[in-house]
Amino acid sequence: MSGASATSEEIPVRVYGGPTTLIEYGGLRFVTDPTFDPPGEYPMPLPGDHKLVKTDPAPVTAADLGRVDAVLLSHDEHDDNLDNAGRDFLPEVPVVFTTVGGADRLGGNARGLAVWQTAELWRPDGGTVTVTGVPARHGPVGCEPVSGDVVGFMLTADDLPSVYVSGDNAALEHVKEIAEKFAPVDTAVLFLGGARMPFAFDNALLTLDSAQGAEAAKMLGARRVVPAHFDSWAHFKEGRNEIEAAFTEAGLADRLDFAR
Repeated sequence: MSGASATSEEIPVRVYGGPTTLIEYGGLRFVTDPTFDPPGEYPMPLPGDHKLVKTDPAPVTAADLGRVDAVLLSHDEHDDNLDNAGRDFLPEVPVVFTTVGGADRLGGNARGLAVWQTAELWRPDGGTVTVTGVPARHGPVGCEPVSGDVVGFMLTADDLPSVYVSGDNAALEHVKEIAEKFAPVDTAVLFLGGARMPFAFDNALLTLDSAQGAEAAKMLGARRVVPAHFDSWAHFKEGRNEIEAAFTEAGLADRLDFAR
């Protein structure tokens, strides 16, 4: 068996629509940004009649996932990253890693990770997994007062290849910072989709688009790229076809794993 195949089997990743992804790492089961609601509309707390619109049902329920050891929640303030059913699911999990502000809002088992802050989780085999908070920005420079804070995550262990979860990040400069500390990364779960809203920041990107995703993969030296959060919501402007085209143009098509 080749090393690449062995690594893929060592770290199973499965995307369940939107940003919700199951990562099995070191015997622990991590879920990113849990969203399980049916299609519907979510009013946005902004001036004007603005809504987030979910277009596709989640393919699983929280119960379908089985045991979950930790949630990696990039931010708690947007319904497309934490919907009603996802919020109900959080208390069932031992720990929820999220932004410092999000941990204050959620309370309970939520634990805030500042940028570059780490936490250790015990593995079933007696080793540990390190969860590191890494930088992310949900829009153009200065967007935080409107879009809120976001955190990405890096999973590392002494005997395992690394896994990066971008969260909702539109800043390649943050990817460069992460690469300087962690590259090469084995698996990069990139939230793509080129999210935009006409009323927000002059229609600037709120997440990476497909071409930027390919650039991020190069920066990280990622062996495998798992695209997430590019479907199931109306505000995403690029889907699987655009992602495949951009990675093909960049000569990186063989790194894509849609993990469905």
